[in-house]
Amino acid sequence: MAVSGIERIEFGLTPSGEAVERFVLTNQTGLKVALLSLGCIIQSVDAPDRDGALANVALGFRNLDDYITNLPFFGCIAGRYANRIAGGQFQLDGHTHQLVCNERGNTLHGGKQGFNRFVWEAAPLDDGRRGVAFHRVSPDGEEGFPGTLDTTVTYELTDRNELIIDYVATTDKPTVVNLTNHSYFNLNGEGSGSIEGHRLLIEAEAYTPVDDTLIPTGERRPVAGTPFDFRFGKLVGQGLRSDDEQIRLATGFDHNFILNGTGLRRAAMLTHPGSGRSMTVQTTKPGVQFYSGNFLNGALYGPSGRAYRQSDGLALETQFFPNSPNESRFPSSVLRPGDHYRHQTILTFGVEK
Repeated sequence: MAVSGIERIEFGLTPSGEAVERFVLTNQTGLKVALLSLGCIIQSVDAPDRDGALANVALGFRNLDDYITNLPFFGCIAGRYANRIAGGQFQLDGHTHQLVCNERGNTLHGGKQGFNRFVWEAAPLDDGRRGVAFHRVSPDGEEGFPGTLDTTVTYELTDRNELIIDYVATTDKPTVVNLTNHSYFNLNGEGSGSIEGHRLLIEAEAYTPVDDTLIPTGERRPVAGTPFDFRFGKLVGQGLRSDDEQIRLATGFDHNFILNGTGLRRAAMLTHPGSGRSMTVQTTKPGVQFYSGNFLNGALYGPSGRAYRQSDGLALETQFFPNSPNESRFPSSVLRPGDHYRHQTILTFGVEK
């Protein structure tokens, strides 16, 4: 039986001299998760295959400099607003707020200095759970967002092979909030090649199509009869290279799926037939962004020493819908003083025989 617990290690210094810590959580089955205080990053997830062999199934980097220099959002908390806001602008209570634009005239994942770029306060949980609490106060006006946002993100690893991610935030002014974890996964192991042979199920009858800058049009389009139909599970490679207009616009899958039901429920399940590894995603959020690693271009190298190329990893980002602050037909992402932003996502790692 594996020795379980929490290991706390100095990981390095940022260019400004801030210390970054690395926390390694290990449960009694041997599942191991490494976390960084920079951006609340999930650096690695060592999970067993059907024969018990461990492999790191999360894309990332070996050293701190790569996380600071490059910006693929590997494993980080994206915020204040994960995903895209059209034109970097939204209106709230009659006031127009201009954000920092960082992608084709839009704001992506909080702007140029999103939550992924900061070192968070970090400490092991003191209530008997195996986990780490990360805390950060984002000042009023940061990247153009109104309100001082006080945020805590907690990661807990259970002996049921669950990685539980809890998000809590409060504000002193009306604002918009959308936090998610942006890990890329390859259940055959990072650096092992394409995820096209993974089988993916998404619990969604509809998705939100996008325009040529990947902003949702506001339509809710049924998945039936399209490459976006993952209701019964299928290989990721099916439809990934199709001539569907939406696939061409995003160079693959980079779309929000409208999840069935409410409350904590299954959003998706990913399996790798060769290794037997599986990952189930549960969430309280209304949507999940399936991103098929379209912009990985071979320029980045993981701990394996191998280049990450297009579709060598995929992300399943639980979220409010992209551009919700500008789309009244979407669930509201508004947070007001006195209210609490709460969101839970659970990643459960398993094995199919």
